[in-house]
Amino acid sequence: MDLFTKCYRFEDADSAREAGTYPYFIPLDRNEGTEVVFEGRRIIMCGSNNYLGLTTHPKVREAARKAIDLYGTSCTGSRFLNGNMTIIEELERQLAEWVGKEVALVFSTGMQVNLGTISSLIGKDDTVILDKEDHASIVDGARLGMGKIERYRHNDMDHLERVLKSLPETGGKLLVVDGLFSMEGDIAPLPEIVPLCEKYGVRLMVDDAHAMGVLGKGRGTAAHFGMTDKVDLIMSTFSKSFASIGGFVAGDYAVIDYVKHHARSLIFSASIPPANTATVLAALQVMREEPGMVDALEANGNFMREGLKSLGFDTGHSVTPIIPIIIGDNDLTFKMWRDLFDAGVFVNPVISPATAPGRQLLRTSYMATHTRAQLERVLETFAKVGRANGLI
Repeated sequence: MDLFTKCYRFEDADSAREAGTYPYFIPLDRNEGTEVVFEGRRIIMCGSNNYLGLTTHPKVREAARKAIDLYGTSCTGSRFLNGNMTIIEELERQLAEWVGKEVALVFSTGMQVNLGTISSLIGKDDTVILDKEDHASIVDGARLGMGKIERYRHNDMDHLERVLKSLPETGGKLLVVDGLFSMEGDIAPLPEIVPLCEKYGVRLMVDDAHAMGVLGKGRGTAAHFGMTDKVDLIMSTFSKSFASIGGFVAGDYAVIDYVKHHARSLIFSASIPPANTATVLAALQVMREEPGMVDALEANGNFMREGLKSLGFDTGHSVTPIIPIIIGDNDLTFKMWRDLFDAGVFVNPVISPATAPGRQLLRTSYMATHTRAQLERVLETFAKVGRANGLI
């Protein structure tokens, strides 16, 4: 069979486009943080990861402009060779301090952090242990490693212990878990995970892509639980609360230096552009100077969660500003998305395999910069659309 046969037979996307329920690759005219513009129409954004709203902060935007004037638009090379800069190393110093680790290492994307870090650490005699709801970048990083992969049921500590107990004593072991799960807004129970890792000699890496800027006064999941010294590696991305693109991993010097010299996704990729680096530095400064933003984010999340629950929606186990609307059916999920979009509210439809069958949902997420008037309008729209579709 020709390699491209499966491509010519792929019709799902075209069918959805024809039905008017295709929700992906929407070309926005403008993105103004809490609102976006699509075909001249303003829509309230309840589907981004811009948790602190810093993409539109004046200090953040100005930092990016100044960096372009000073450094140009790109380093045009790998950090391993000609693409490293003092501004990147200053960012690493500040990130390590922010998350309470000895050193940090900056990559060009968050995806590359997990691909490079996990694959460089896991050899053929090692095992990586994953929560079944871990992000795809964690799974792919584990697959790139040469070792064995074990998975445990989502946040099921009894199952995790059975998995850990079954592992051979030989070989290294690394458990990688999302701190804040991106689809349903629940948190990894680090106070239960850490003792199990210690009991069975397992190193622990926490992916704080969605927790940074959200939990632990903005410093992530380990800080949220007061367990920073118990977590071996902390990673995060810059494409969410840090209002940029890129990512980092932080930990002990020896471990990070090993990753620096073995992570192929770092060595064989061009470095993060100066403007993006400066953006993260400015975002860190704003987070230090305006700690109330994290409180505002939490307040907005609580307001929306209680409001959606009071309307009769199933919001799952969320305890954060990421709030799912559990629907459980593909067609109804896409229909709800379309009706909300047409009514001026942007959310994200999520179906299998991104979520378990029967857990199809609308992923909503909120910002510190959403106004109460915007959130009240969103609730009114959800009430109208939910009733029209028989969901509430």
